[in-house]
Amino acid sequence: MASEVLEGRTAGGRGVRVRFSPDGIEEIADHPAAPDLLLIPGLVDLQLNGFAGLDVNDPSRRDSELSELVRVLRTQGVTTVYPTIISADDATTTALVQRAAAVRALDPAVADAVPGLHLEGPYISSAEGARGAHDPAVIRDPDAAEFDRWQAAADGTIAIMTLAPERAGAIEFTRHLARNGVLPSIGHSMASAADIHAFAAAGGRLCTHLGNGLPAQVDRHHNPIWAQLTEDPLTAGLIADGHHLPVDTFGALVRAKGPDRCVLTSDAAALAGCAPGDYRTAVGGAVTVGSDGSLRLQGTPYLAGSGASLLDCLRWATGPGRLPLETAVTMATTTPADLLGLRDRGRLEVGARADLVQLERTPNGGIGELRAVAVNGVVDCL
Repeated sequence: MASEVLEGRTAGGRGVRVRFSPDGIEEIADHPAAPDLLLIPGLVDLQLNGFAGLDVNDPSRRDSELSELVRVLRTQGVTTVYPTIISADDATTTALVQRAAAVRALDPAVADAVPGLHLEGPYISSAEGARGAHDPAVIRDPDAAEFDRWQAAADGTIAIMTLAPERAGAIEFTRHLARNGVLPSIGHSMASAADIHAFAAAGGRLCTHLGNGLPAQVDRHHNPIWAQLTEDPLTAGLIADGHHLPVDTFGALVRAKGPDRCVLTSDAAALAGCAPGDYRTAVGGAVTVGSDGSLRLQGTPYLAGSGASLLDCLRWATGPGRLPLETAVTMATTTPADLLGLRDRGRLEVGARADLVQLERTPNGGIGELRAVAVNGVVDCL
């Protein structure tokens, strides 16, 4: 296949002309006269439950929805995603991971875009507030044998597991995950500082949506946030949708953790990208999509996942979130790719996989509309 070319300016402002093919990025040449278009690596989302009405958590949905989801996400600049399955009973989790593995085996585009799955629960806190919108009836202590059955059903594709380190047996279970190449993440947890330090020592590497999955009120000193900030092995996942974290909280978490230990994630739910109104979903129940794009359990102030894509989050992080463009792009590309061992993704360099996103710029220098997406060297949309 002949090489393709995209031109633009990197997140750091360098004008470039990038030549690429399915073999990867072949050349990056300086191009001072490059158009004022932003050219960055494809976005990498570590936590996404669905988008545009497509749901990876509803076992009654068509198998083809995962294929549709991958293609819809490309229109949002997301070229790598870890579909996230939330707390459920054994049979439901087995069915969901089995279905995802089967679709990966049949659809090369899904196998390409989905390196693995993320299980968010069911081994999380059952405390009100900490459990979020997860069903308390299915939350339970870690069970390595149960997880191994799921991993077998998933054909070895479970890559991230969110759990609460304070649950009985959680630290040994964390070691089990780490020994078997699964990235342990703390989330929906009321863990003590001692639990969190033990979790990191046992192989914990990620914080699932740090600053969320907590009661509205916690002790000012003895709460799960501070210890996660101090543990260097833990990379903080941050939902930058403008609803989950206030601007100052977002900024303080990035500064305290350090931008090199932070990733942007969408936590998008199936209703993300849908028109405002009241909906009923098989997993979340009655949910309202607000005119501001938020998703809330109907009649309550409680968030029911995010209504934003990772591209939306990147726009917010570099706008109201006040992050430098280059920092935010790294947090949505290189850092998550490196965390999951995807050394050929999430970077704009010769030899890297040719997942590229070209975007317009707004008059004030913000991130505008998508112009082109290249997926593994093939221009996918213009």
